[in-house]
Amino acid sequence: MSFVEFCEKPSIKSGIVFPDILGQKISLSAEARLEEAEGLALAINLDVCYKEIAKVRNVKPATLVGQGVIDRLLKEIEEQKIELVIFDCSLTPIQQRNLEKKLQVKVIDRTALILEIFGERAQTKEGKLQVELAHLTYQRSRLVRSWTHLERQRGGAGFLGGPGETQIELDRRIIDDKILKIKQSLEKVKQTRLIQRSARKRVPYPSVAFVGYTNAGKSTLYNKLSNSNVFAKDLLFATLDPSMRKIKLPSGKEVILSDTVGFISDLPHELVMSFRATLEEVLSADLVVHIRDISSPNSKEQKADVLKVLESLGFNNFEKSPKYIEVLNKIDLFDDIKKQELLSKQKPGIVGLSAISGKGCDKLLKLIDDKLSMDFAVTEISLDVSDGKKIAWLHANSEVISCKANDEKMYFKVKISQENLSKFEFIK
Repeated sequence: MSFVEFCEKPSIKSGIVFPDILGQKISLSAEARLEEAEGLALAINLDVCYKEIAKVRNVKPATLVGQGVIDRLLKEIEEQKIELVIFDCSLTPIQQRNLEKKLQVKVIDRTALILEIFGERAQTKEGKLQVELAHLTYQRSRLVRSWTHLERQRGGAGFLGGPGETQIELDRRIIDDKILKIKQSLEKVKQTRLIQRSARKRVPYPSVAFVGYTNAGKSTLYNKLSNSNVFAKDLLFATLDPSMRKIKLPSGKEVILSDTVGFISDLPHELVMSFRATLEEVLSADLVVHIRDISSPNSKEQKADVLKVLESLGFNNFEKSPKYIEVLNKIDLFDDIKKQELLSKQKPGIVGLSAISGKGCDKLLKLIDDKLSMDFAVTEISLDVSDGKKIAWLHANSEVISCKANDEKMYFKVKISQENLSKFEFIK
């Protein structure tokens, strides 16, 4: 039975184990990781009835954890009728198979759990393709020799046929064929996105991308600013498919706001690669807004994880970039003294707000406005009244501060980006 079919069973009793391996560097504390793993399990309605931090001094190649942990799990499985055990780490295919044999229940690792959540959340065709690619890439590494009844499939007829391919080779080839087809489909999606980006570049709407740790409040803030109804809930990975809306800034300038998938510590490599086409929206954005859940005790570690993923996409020293804004969300959960203390320690370019109440959102919009205007210059331009093409272009591609006219000339005072000013000079 596949894990997808397994998860269709109602109310699956589950146990979670976080192997705290001696000397292993993790961004979050063991307790925080266990709590996060429970949140992931609850996100797909699993019934978590047991959880444990298992201290591992020496990693066992066969089972990762020692016999003592396995014995404790066997006892809990029998007493609480547990059907699924989640190891909040990466298991090798052999370790997964051996643990299933010893525990006599379904065993999955962190990657499989996150992939299952993504499979449930994907709504668009692109999202479903990306999840399927990640699933297949993961499954390909899970192929282990377990077909004793199919040692070899003989090709040809009679005694002349060659030995053929093994079952594991056949399965691997089938998966490789599927992966190739999905990659071809996603390449078409990528080309479509490039065309859409080029079209947006021709329209004078800067793009602002939201990024952040999962459940930091990105979608709630996105809905508040854009008057949208994107799915927003207190769940890990509530948002998977990106969405875009046009909003107006205090200056009257319009921008495209995009909400993206949340990040998480130890984000599976398969997902980073599969969702690269989607995450490239962040790369091409004029401004990136990093939303943090400042109320989380692991807020600093979560920030480090987000910046790590951004670096893997090509953002180096991104925190120092003028394209970066940091939002301290859920600041309403602190009293006034603590709020003041938090904000006083922060550098310029950081805003504290509440996405739920909307308090502080005006400051964020003003900061976005200011950041996007950094490369803008105020200049005066005179045009013939008959030059309708240039007049129309100027209104569409700049912020007109004032306009005076006489019988022959129109005198504009405009706020315009250096890029658009260069384009304007070549308009005939």
